[in-house]
Amino acid sequence: MITKPDKNVVRKKRHARVRKNLFGTAERPRLNVYRSNKHIYAQLIDDINGKTVANASTVDNEVNLEATSNVEAAQKVGELIANRAKEKGYTNIVFDRGGYLYHGRVKALADAARSAGLEF
Repeated sequence: MITKPDKNVVRKKRHARVRKNLFGTAERPRLNVYRSNKHIYAQLIDDINGKTVANASTVDNEVNLEATSNVEAAQKVGELIANRAKEKGYTNIVFDRGGYLYHGRVKALADAARSAGLEF
């Protein structure tokens, strides 16, 4: 009997393959996206120093939404991470989709961050 591999295992393999070529620096941090069933999280990471520069998620109090697992919530998180990045002086970033396909909530977060002023 052939069984399908776990979706998260396949995503982690895809993420590792993509991460070989992505690297965040102090001048251009990496915007990492994690998507769970209920929430979406975004972090700006400086890989050289191993530090998280800024973060945003649907768990934050600034995101006042009834539903936290939809495209609208992802757009709010994208705007929030862009505003926090600009406060710290970052406008150019490297986008890391976390092994997720670039559509739906991940695409909405990226588009909202771009429209709020981040360049990637």
